[in-house]
Amino acid sequence: MTNTPQPLRRTALLASGVALLGLLTACGNESATSSGTPQPSEAARTVGADQSSGTATPSDTAPAVGAAPSDTAGSASASARTDGRCHTSELRAAVGRVDPGAGQRNFPVVLTNTSDRTCTVYGYPGAAFVDASGKQLGPDPERAPGSPETVTLTPGKSAWAGLSFSSPQISGARTATPATLLVTPPDEREPLEVKWTAGEVPVGGNASSVSVTALEAGTGP
Repeated sequence: MTNTPQPLRRTALLASGVALLGLLTACGNESATSSGTPQPSEAARTVGADQSSGTATPSDTAPAVGAAPSDTAGSASASARTDGRCHTSELRAAVGRVDPGAGQRNFPVVLTNTSDRTCTVYGYPGAAFVDASGKQLGPDPERAPGSPETVTLTPGKSAWAGLSFSSPQISGARTATPATLLVTPPDEREPLEVKWTAGEVPVGGNASSVSVTALEAGTGP
């Protein structure tokens, strides 16, 4: 049997020990990462936590995940919503009392919001006098100069426009007696019918023009 020199034996034992230590370290690392879940650092765990107890606490202002929205946000009633312009089906038309002056006959044409929502009107209404058969009498009214403004109508509120023409007895214009005044809300196509009870209106001649003003809040002067 060959005897190994003492220095070589110690060197071999040392090398074996280093290799074994490396193997054990590799096994330990494999065990620590085998779950596939990285462990957060201590600093990361304390972000958003109560510093006195180390217990995570939700933000005072952020709602819980899946919580119902606050009743005060977006719970406005239908009467407080504004959803664009008023449509013909949501309005009622009426003609107020005549306001004579300086040979003129002036009538407030009133549009009232009959819906359960808030809507708006802007500009000039359309108007046309028609007979019992629905035939228009005279030309369309002219728009009086003015500066239209958006009028917001909550349920039950009204806007009005002035309908004016020279008194036929003074102007000498050719006249007719309408059965109905058709009133078309701004930007709408379908008119509202109002029974006309105020007598004859000018429909021809040099002094037969009828004018209408822009809508404004209220029911008339």
